Amino acid sequence: MENSHNKPLSIVLAGGGTAGHISPMLAIADALKADDQATNITVVGTPSGMETRIVPLAGYELKTINRVPMPRRPSADLFKFPARFRAAIRQAGEILDAADADVAVGVGGYVCTPVYLAARRRRIPVVLHEANAKAGLANKLGARFAARVAAAFPGTGLERVEIVGMPMKSAIATIDRAERKRAARDFFGLDADRPTIVVTGGSLGAASLNQTIEAVLPKLPESNLQILHITGKGKAILNTTGAPLQRPGYVQTEFVDGMENAYAAADLFISRSGAGTVCELAAVGVPAILVPLPIGNGEQRLNAQPLVEAGGAHMVDDSGFTPEWFLSTVVPLALNEERLEAMSAASLRVGRRDAAQRMAQIIREEAFTHRAAETGASSTAKED
Repeated sequence: MENSHNKPLSIVLAGGGTAGHISPMLAIADALKADDQATNITVVGTPSGMETRIVPLAGYELKTINRVPMPRRPSADLFKFPARFRAAIRQAGEILDAADADVAVGVGGYVCTPVYLAARRRRIPVVLHEANAKAGLANKLGARFAARVAAAFPGTGLERVEIVGMPMKSAIATIDRAERKRAARDFFGLDADRPTIVVTGGSLGAASLNQTIEAVLPKLPESNLQILHITGKGKAILNTTGAPLQRPGYVQTEFVDGMENAYAAADLFISRSGAGTVCELAAVGVPAILVPLPIGNGEQRLNAQPLVEAGGAHMVDDSGFTPEWFLSTVVPLALNEERLEAMSAASLRVGRRDAAQRMAQIIREEAFTHRAAETGASSTAKED
């Protein structure tokens, strides 16, 4: 599709710090490229975030600005904050200028606020996506003047919100679990025909889940279940010799590169309720037990609530995820095909697979609107 200036669109995407910001940001970038390979994508992050590794590996150019968190209490940093923040806004502005940006897109995190403000000064339209059920500070600010505001969940507290779902990579959004199940189980060394539970606590929330799984392993052979346990990097369960524990019906790995295989292998998925995980489970129809992190501002419980209310997942407090509860509740559920099928159908009814494409459409609409306005202003100036 040609644009009014006969040159490719230039989109600046801001976000980073955590996978919860980076993954949807890259999914949006991929969707923009799928629409038009000529689209120029510039990603803005900070020098210390995991985006410094992930973004270049995904094939996108990364520019960095200083990470300037707002001090929470009186300190020397509080007095230094204004100058540091102004410097970050200048850095963001230089990136927008160099990219000749048509739209600035943010997904939340420290890096977004300077980008939003720099874009506003240049009258570059801002499009933002809020991944969590509870909006972060950067997006609360950006939403006040953004051209479009999108979110994965309702109830964020932001105004003028369009609920689009969670942008996710194509390999997950397009997966057919039934078709891929046997191959996925073979990939992990699992029995293709045994009921399978997949357990993961993520990078921060694995400890208590891992302890419960370790405690129930002696009872596992009696259930005819098998468990794929994603323990988290450096958190493997070890035997008395210090080697990773091996048991019949139990496979552990520290991490999985390609969660689509884990989703396809699972009859039942147990995890924390980060926004990305909840949305991916719903999109691909995986029955789930969600264990919100007991720390933070309660956003994980809010993230889980819509899927739980729809019938696609059960929620249990971290303190309630005990070996006794696992054996009395999880095991019977994992063996009940009828209940699992009903949960899967409920998930699919509320899941969204096209969020990345919807975000790409919104961004392109704002880019062309902005270019048309610039062309009109330029023509008016010439006539004057």
